[in-house]
Amino acid sequence: MIALHRFSVPLPLVLIFAMALGLAAMLRAQIEGGERGVPPIDSSSSFEVSGIEVDAYGPNADAARLAGWRAAQRKGWDALWARTHGGARGPGLSDSALDAIVAGIIVEDEQIGPRRYIARLGVLFDRARAGSILGTSGNLLRSAPMLVIPVQWSGGTPQSFETRTEWQKAWARFRTGNSPVDYVRPTGTGVDSLMLTPAQTWRPGRTWWRLLIDGYGAADVLIPQVQIERQWPGGPVIGRFSAFHGPDREYLGGFVLRVGAADGLPKLMDEGVRRMDALFVRALQEGRLVPDPSLIVEPEATEEELEELEEGIPEETATIESDQPTAGLSSFNIQYDTPDVGSVNAGEAVLRGIPGVRSAQTASLALGGVSVMRVTYEGDIGALASALSARGFQVQQGLGTLRIRRGGAAPAAAPAPIPSPSGTPARK
Repeated sequence: MIALHRFSVPLPLVLIFAMALGLAAMLRAQIEGGERGVPPIDSSSSFEVSGIEVDAYGPNADAARLAGWRAAQRKGWDALWARTHGGARGPGLSDSALDAIVAGIIVEDEQIGPRRYIARLGVLFDRARAGSILGTSGNLLRSAPMLVIPVQWSGGTPQSFETRTEWQKAWARFRTGNSPVDYVRPTGTGVDSLMLTPAQTWRPGRTWWRLLIDGYGAADVLIPQVQIERQWPGGPVIGRFSAFHGPDREYLGGFVLRVGAADGLPKLMDEGVRRMDALFVRALQEGRLVPDPSLIVEPEATEEELEELEEGIPEETATIESDQPTAGLSSFNIQYDTPDVGSVNAGEAVLRGIPGVRSAQTASLALGGVSVMRVTYEGDIGALASALSARGFQVQQGLGTLRIRRGGAAPAAAPAPIPSPSGTPARK
């Protein structure tokens, strides 16, 4: 006979095993959820001109549409030239020349009839080909790579990449080529929903942030946040937008937008992204969008590198004695007006001509506005301000920053009072 023995399993062990299976199933469902992830549609560096209204006619629908697109290319070129040259009127280009520099047409809204075409279009110009004509094909400094975590508050609940939100979709639709900010936009798939959570944006600890930022190839983090308030179902929607920078959530600015119906929420979000980008660009120009040094992961030097470094140190180093102290090099930001491309080169040439200036390079370019130049100077900021004033600039001094304008002649000093015969100053 075969004896059958019954083995009893402790009840706590069974419960632990069942809980482990349940947690594993929940984790897999959270990672592989189908309602998650919005890949960015475009990250190219094309020049974009949007909101072009066209109304064209033709013998048929296709011919009318082609005529409308041709008209949009001409209007877009005029607008792009005016934007990069301080409002000046640009040279006229033929349709064949425009076809060579246009990278694509964006259809924002269109109505097609048998012989008429009415639309609102956007035009993308190839940066390399159009830049050679515009005179802006040079290398422009951009910000360090910034990881973007869009957070949407709706109904008292924050969401980032757990589900597809309108705020995430708007950031995916945004074309980053025209912005000097280098955005790193996660798609929201895989482990993004587990690692880039709204709770993570409130954690100032640097250890986990270093791992996240290094994993996504970024240098710092930007947190665009929106709080949605619905007045009633299908009614007006109010969006309160706030921009934050870094693990410490440095506040950069905010604004409020409103739309009359719930159907206009995507347009509200698109406008919010555009204005949010303007806030980040302004912070970059002001020198506030600097990566946090505590987030930089520096690899440790190996023993071989340390030995090579020790071997490269000379045994005896000659010293130069001087009675006059040598001023140290300092770096400052210079804000100056750049109405056109020529003013950029002229401003850099003036700074490089000042004695003591070791380098002058435009770090943030804003044609038609105020650009920021990074200057390395052998001396303090007061001496540099005095040298600029002597060259006819109006100078406003701030903390590590100078704002200069042309035509800064100092006002003439008031004449001294003429004494009267009685010994008291005469009144005029």
